[in-house]
Amino acid sequence: MYDTAILIGRFQPVHNGHLALLRDALAVARRVVVVVGSACAARSPRNPFTWRERADLLLEAFAEPERARIDTLPVRDYYDEPVWARAVAGQVHALLGSAAASICLVGHFKDASSGYLRSFPDWPLRALPRQGHFDATALRDAWLGGAAPATLADALPAHAVAFLQDFARTPAFCLLQQDWQALKDSKAAWACAPYPPTFVTVDALVTAQEQVLLVRRGRSPGQGLLALPGGFIDVHETLLQSCLRELEEETHCALPANQLLAALREVRVFAHPARSERGRTITHVHHFDLGEERPPAVRADDDAALAQWVPIGELAALEDQFFDDHFHVLDRFLGLLGRASMHP
Repeated sequence: MYDTAILIGRFQPVHNGHLALLRDALAVARRVVVVVGSACAARSPRNPFTWRERADLLLEAFAEPERARIDTLPVRDYYDEPVWARAVAGQVHALLGSAAASICLVGHFKDASSGYLRSFPDWPLRALPRQGHFDATALRDAWLGGAAPATLADALPAHAVAFLQDFARTPAFCLLQQDWQALKDSKAAWACAPYPPTFVTVDALVTAQEQVLLVRRGRSPGQGLLALPGGFIDVHETLLQSCLRELEEETHCALPANQLLAALREVRVFAHPARSERGRTITHVHHFDLGEERPPAVRADDDAALAQWVPIGELAALEDQFFDDHFHVLDRFLGLLGRASMHP
């Protein structure tokens, strides 16, 4: 018997396979910590539910004596596995304190996405066989594609079915379905390619007087979410030319190109395989720092519904409103999580 068992997952949505793993963890340890991943992310077809909604669905499956032995711990995505693993271990040990005497990790190797289970060599791994033929991705696709939650009852606990039924009546569900369809259509357009496409994009990070220039996306996927101005490169453009064009098209930033070029401080590549739900997307972020110059006038156009200057000090509180990994891009440049609590 261990003091603590750790179960890590995204639980999007909670299904019977997840609950079987959690029951096993309760059977081998006095206390269980469930790490709920993808915390603080905006709602999307891949992450339709908040960490609190998922935690509540997990706990609701158990009676009070067992529920009292379960702690739920939200951990955000970092799009950097070593950083994420350190965050998980650090938050677990901060939660357990001196109670962290003997710990095991409970999990199942489903496919390549389960490689994170090898990121915790200090925790003995209790690797279990597959707990039923359940797949969260397929369940999300069926639900967002219009399947009645009751038809998924073989895979989901009854209270999760009721939750999905209620959620399907909300405006958030309509936006998720819209995004899901846009992503499905985009992938269908590339289905005849001889191999999965890799997209190359650019983003402009413009800062001035401790403010950053952001847009609200005007189209799906991610309609209404905050993002850096940017987009796909054209065939005959350099990366810089493409970045300046996208900045002009989406924000009409009132600065001449030569002034922007003088303010260019750095270009970084962000290429995590899961950074975009559209497919493998490698972006080149150009940081233009205008220093203490007054932020130039902007006006939204093209793919942007709104262009605005946002104080950098306010960004951490807006984490769950950002498209794809754009919050984490900003964090890499501006140290947002260092300015605020590291915990969701």
